[in-house]
Amino acid sequence: MSTDALWDFGRGSGVVALVLVTVSVVLGILTRRGEPVAGLPRFAVTEVHRNASLLSVVFLALHVGLLLFDRYAQLRIFDLVVPFAGDYRPFWQGLGTVALDLLVALVVTSLLRQRLGRRTWRAVHWLAYAMWPVAVAHSLGTGTDAFSAWFLAIAAVCVAAVLGAAGWRFTRKELVS
Repeated sequence: MSTDALWDFGRGSGVVALVLVTVSVVLGILTRRGEPVAGLPRFAVTEVHRNASLLSVVFLALHVGLLLFDRYAQLRIFDLVVPFAGDYRPFWQGLGTVALDLLVALVVTSLLRQRLGRRTWRAVHWLAYAMWPVAVAHSLGTGTDAFSAWFLAIAAVCVAAVLGAAGWRFTRKELVS
């Protein structure tokens, strides 16, 4: 695979991962309200949430893996574990590392959910609400397409979707009265 192809697929998989993480966060927010979403039963929305989450992990692994082998990105394995140590835009790349580390914590605790118990799993799962804006900031700060019209439109839709879901979630009657 050529260097340009690695770079292009690495960038593209990052965009897809961001969209899928957004879908997962939105569905996670919506299922917490306890009401049907778009007429679908809660279990169906939960399944789509899980599948979007799993797919986001796959595309994030592609994003990171492809950029590890790309000469332009010059990622090192060390950069994937230690935030803000990278050579290329260290702050923005470091945010990506933080988001990756948080996502790994979410995946590991989800795999161990039965052993951890619901309360512990839920406490760790709240990290998704920290991981998502960090991932968005990473994509806007380090992405070479960050200021292109198409990417800004995708980022705006992602932000609007999460804010809209959060607004809908917090309009519960118990919270209003």
